Amino acid sequence: MQGNPPTSPEPGSAAAGASGQSQRYWFHILSLNTPTARNLHTAKLVDKAWQQGDRVCIVCDTEEHANELDDLLWNVTPEAFIPHSIDRDPATPCSDPVGILLYPPVAEDWDTVIILSATLPADASQYRRLALVAHNDPDILNQARGHYRQLRKLGITAKVHDMRKR
Repeated sequence: MQGNPPTSPEPGSAAAGASGQSQRYWFHILSLNTPTARNLHTAKLVDKAWQQGDRVCIVCDTEEHANELDDLLWNVTPEAFIPHSIDRDPATPCSDPVGILLYPPVAEDWDTVIILSATLPADASQYRRLALVAHNDPDILNQARGHYRQLRKLGITAKVHDMRKR
């Protein structure tokens, strides 16, 4: 990954949720246009949030993508160990501090939610922290822009970290 390290979680745009708790939302646009760059950036966000004591989940669409993230989280840094698992079934929620989910997360279960899926969960406004990560690929950018528009309709303005401008 090029440029500065990931900046989430950090204080950003705040919106009052149903719980009245401060919520933060980020939209990361990477300068590189590869899925690998997106996964690496996501892993660094996960590491930072987990080191700060958050329960973190990554939402993805396919078993293949979940396996790629799983492999990456085992090897983010030589000194880091991020306890995680792939969770395929919402009936048996993830008990690890970090989960790679193949279904929409329950807001109360996670401190930080990272969206890599094509669909923004319907209850996205309930998440305490939410990060959207897009690499500089037209299809992924359009998908992420759609997520951003959905958040705006919910009255949420995500703080944009556009790394293409660095």
